[in-house]
Parts: sequence; C-alpha cells; structure tokens
Amino acid sequence: METFHEQMMFGDSLSVFLPNDAKDVSEIREIPDNQEVFTHSQTDQSVIFEILEYVKEDSHQHAMRTHFEDGCLSNEVGEDSEIITIEAVPADRIQMEHAECVWYLKGCQRVAKFNEDAKNTVEIHMALFRLPQFDSDILVTFNNPLEISPLSSSHAAVPVSAQPWTLQHFQCIVDSLKIINTDIFG
Repeated sequence: METFHEQMMFGDSLSVFLPNDAKDVSEIREIPDNQEVFTHSQTDQSVIFEILEYVKEDSHQHAMRTHFEDGCLSNEVGEDSEIITIEAVPADRIQMEHAECVWYLKGCQRVAKFNEDAKNTVEIHMALFRLPQFDSDILVTFNNPLEISPLSSSHAAVPVSAQPWTLQHFQCIVDSLKIINTDIFG
C-alpha cells in the first residue's frame, strides 16, 4: 500500500491521513463549507468528509440509514440504491476520542454524474462518527465506481499503472480521523 500523508481539514480543525495520490477538489471547484472532498489522481474514486447536523434517531443504525438515504436524495438516485450492511466500528480502532461511537455502512447506488442520463454503478462505503455533545455527525464517504457507463463523462481509460484505493485505504482514513479543535462545532 502506498504511503499516506497527514491532511489538515476544515481550517486545521480536523486531521486525517490520506493516500499520497489524493487530490483536493477545492483546488478545482467550489466545495460547500461543511465538506472536504478528495479524488484519486487517476481513477474516478473520491472521499468526502462532511460535518452534518446530528441525526436524532432511535438508534445509530437508523441515523446511518438516514444519512445514506439523504445522499441518495441529493444524488437523485431514486430506487437505484441498496444498503448491504450496517455495523459498529470497534472503538479500539478509532483515534477520534470525541466520538460516542462510529458506524460503517456498505451500499450501492446507480447514479448519474453532473445530471447526465448515463448511470454508473458506485459502491458506497460510509463511516458515521456520532458527536451528540456537539449536536453534530461527521460522515466520511468513499465512492468507488464499479461500472461506468460508456455514455458517462467519467468514462475514460484508467491507466494500467493506476492503483485504485481499496477498502483498506478507507479503513486507514477512518481510523486516523481526529478532531484537533472543537471550535469548529460552534
């Protein structure tokens, strides 16, 4: 596995270790203030960090499902999505001491990029950090395209030398996420 580098985010309030080939999307286009987005330099993979309002549900699993469904609405996925698994992440793996708990979701979406008609099949990995003391959730989403439509703007040959990110990369990202300055929560 290639090396990682420490990346400061949200005005140096959070830190995470990202693969060296991660590119900061904010250098290319505007990103909402509550997000940090990084893409793989040679594939269509991305990792999104979002600071969101705490979802008050009767269980953490339902909160995870709510965030996934909100993402489906934002992506205009409709019925083209499925949740494969939702499970707790062992606390001893996580460096973020402020998190009450962390939940993992694996899902799949058939989604069009940039309002195109062509739909791509994207494997979704999410980690939800529950922070009730700050009335916030931190959601980390790894988008891993499995099938890209030939009609999609994303359809391009991936170089043979490209080393796509794996679930292990995502786990390292999730495990390394830390809050440096709690003032980010207001």
